[in-house]
Amino acid sequence: MTRILIINGPNLNLLGVREPGIYGNSSMETYLETLRSRYPDYSIEYFQSNHEGEIIDKLHSVGFDDGLEGVVLNAGAYTHTSLAIADAIAAIKVPVIEVHISNVHAREEVRHHSMISSVCRGVIAGFGMDSYRLAIESLMVR
Repeated sequence: MTRILIINGPNLNLLGVREPGIYGNSSMETYLETLRSRYPDYSIEYFQSNHEGEIIDKLHSVGFDDGLEGVVLNAGAYTHTSLAIADAIAAIKVPVIEVHISNVHAREEVRHHSMISSVCRGVIAGFGMDSYRLAIESLMVR
């Protein structure tokens, strides 16, 4: 079975309760059920951490896995600050798609620049939780 890994960064463990006007009312656990039902031929794995080093360690641990189709990464605020996560993405061979639930370019100026975009296969932002689905589908057509 083809595997895809979703990695969520800081504060995304609060989806469904955190700023619902920006991030919606759905928890990640509920949305994962939807994704897994939609793509039964794929094993959709999930990892979340509020700690930069744990995200980097996870990227390293899966980054050379031939059985992994790709990583869907919502690095949260680390998107805008973490050269270390960018370096980890650049170092691995598994493709990474950067995702954002909100349109980061319609938000505060500090969110307009991504440290990781240049080392990701692509970027999907602003489609709510559907950003994850679009990223998964982009990995399916490679």
